[in-house]
Amino acid sequence: MKLVKTFIGLAVLIGMIMVAWKAMPPYYANYQLQDYVERQAPIESYTTHSEQDIADIMAKKAAELEIPLKAENFKVQRIGNDLTISADYTVTVDMPIYPFDLHFTVSTKNKKL
Repeated sequence: MKLVKTFIGLAVLIGMIMVAWKAMPPYYANYQLQDYVERQAPIESYTTHSEQDIADIMAKKAAELEIPLKAENFKVQRIGNDLTISADYTVTVDMPIYPFDLHFTVSTKNKKL
């Protein structure tokens, strides 16, 4: 009985490691994209780039991070002194028994001084 419990515990531990191994890269890529958007928004607030140009810049960074976002997925709005950038996306994590989806939202709002 003790041997069975050991094998079950080992299987659970291996399963948790596999899930973490597969799920962590999308979380890290989302973190990097969110950081980039938050750093880039103040810069873009003072440029003459159009909303489409900003969306293209964000999509290029998303492609570098292997995130499934295109320029048309980014919502960029300039209203007065405010610049808002946001995007929603889903990443499928392929697990042998149970594949699952992770939903992410990247957004920031910047106001000119």
